[in-house]
Amino acid sequence: MRAEKAECIIMIYEGRKNMPEGKRGAVAALLAGIMILGASGCSRSMINYQIAESIGTVGEYENNEPVETPKMQAERELAEQEEALEQERTEILEQADLLAAGYWYEEAIALLEGTDSLAEDERAAEAVEEYQSAINSLEEYEGEVVHLNFPNLIADTSLAFDGDSYAQTYSQNLITISEFEGILSQLYENNYILVDIHDLAEETDDGFGDITLTEAALTLPEGKKPLVISVENLNYASVRVGDGVATKLVIDAEGEVAAVYTDADGVTQTGAYDVIPVLEDFLEENPGFSYRGARGIIGLSGKNGAFGYEIEEDSATDWESNADTVTQIAGKLREYGWTFASEGYSYSYMADMTYDELTEDIEQWESTIGSLIGDCDTLIFPYGSEVDYTSEKSVYLTGAGYRYLIGLWASENYLAVNQTYLRQTRRAVTGYILENYSEYFSSVFNVSEIIDAVR
Repeated sequence: MRAEKAECIIMIYEGRKNMPEGKRGAVAALLAGIMILGASGCSRSMINYQIAESIGTVGEYENNEPVETPKMQAERELAEQEEALEQERTEILEQADLLAAGYWYEEAIALLEGTDSLAEDERAAEAVEEYQSAINSLEEYEGEVVHLNFPNLIADTSLAFDGDSYAQTYSQNLITISEFEGILSQLYENNYILVDIHDLAEETDDGFGDITLTEAALTLPEGKKPLVISVENLNYASVRVGDGVATKLVIDAEGEVAAVYTDADGVTQTGAYDVIPVLEDFLEENPGFSYRGARGIIGLSGKNGAFGYEIEEDSATDWESNADTVTQIAGKLREYGWTFASEGYSYSYMADMTYDELTEDIEQWESTIGSLIGDCDTLIFPYGSEVDYTSEKSVYLTGAGYRYLIGLWASENYLAVNQTYLRQTRRAVTGYILENYSEYFSSVFNVSEIIDAVR
C-alpha cells in the first residue's frame, strides 16, 4: 500500500511538473490529475489530495475535491441559509428577552409571534408562555411611592474634601459616586423599580385641550415597589473645575450622554461621573430596575444655564452654540426615557413670590430653558417651597400646563391626585442627611452600608 501511495505521488508530481509555467491553475491541475488517474489506477482520494495540495485547497472542499461540485455548492448554500436563519432566530429571541427584562412583555410576545421563522420554534413558544405567565402575575400596587431626589455626585473625594472653602459645601450638599452606586444596588436588591411619574396618574383629554387627572392603578410585577427619582437643578453652577466633581454634560464619541470632570493632573475625563451616566450604566447591567423604560426627572432652573452651559446672550459669547448643545443633550436624554421639570427661572422660594413675580419667573423659564428642552408638565418647587394650592398662583401654574407638582418632605412619602394635578413630595439625598438623619431612609436602604468612609 505504501509503495502504491509513493508511486502515485511520483506520478502526480511528474504530471504537475510537466504543466506549462503560469498555467498551474485549478483547471490544469484537475486535467493533469484526471490523466494520471486514468493511466495509473491511483485512488481518487489520493489524486484529489495531491491536486488540492497543488492549488492550495486542502480541506476546503469535501473529500478534497479540486473544485466545488454542483452538489457541494447546493449543500453549502443550504447550510449557509440555515445558519443565517438560525442567527436571525437567535437575535430575535435575544431581543425579546431584553424587552421582557424591562417588563415589555406584550411587545416581546408580539415580536416573537410576528416572526415567521420562529413559527414552529419551541424556544419561541416557551418564551411566549413565560412572558404570558409574567403578565398574568402582575398585580396592582397599593403601598406608598418613594421619590428620591439626588444632587451632583463627587467623582474624586481627595479633590472635593481637600479642606478648602468648598469642601464642607460639597460634603453637606453632594454625595459620592460610590454612595450613589451603593444606594442603587440596595434599591434593586430591595425590589424597588423605577417608574415614570406620569404612570401615577391617568390623563383624560376632553378634546378641547382640557385634561383631567385621576389616580392610576399602578400594576407591577409581583413584589416590586415603585420608585421615582429626580435630579436637583442640573446646571453645575455651584461646582468648580478641579474639585473632583463633574462640571458639565456632553455627548461623547459614542453618541451617549456623559459627564466631564477634571482629575488631579488637570486632565479632562469623560464618562460616568454623575447621576445620569452612572444610572444608565447600572441599567445596562440591571434592566429589571426600570419598569418599561422609566428613568427619572431632571430639574432645571434657568438663571445659570443648563447641563453646564450658559445659554443667554448677556452671559456667554458662545451662547448660541451652548443653546444648540443643550437642545441636543436634552433630546438624547428624552430618548433614554428621562423627563424634565421646571424649577423656575430664578430658583427661588415660590411660596414667597407675589402672583406677578411667579408668572414672570415661569414665563422667563419657558422662554429660556423651556424653549430648548421642549414641552414640560412637571414643576419641582425649589427648596420645597410650595404655593398655596387654593391660591391664584396654583391656578396659574396648573393653567400653564404644570400638572405634576413636586414638593419636599425629608422623612415621609406623600402622593395625592385630584382632577387638576398630581402632588408628590421628594426626599432629598444629601451628604448632610446621610450623616445626620440616616433613619429617614431606613425603610428604603441602609445608610451604614453605603456611607463613604472618607466623610
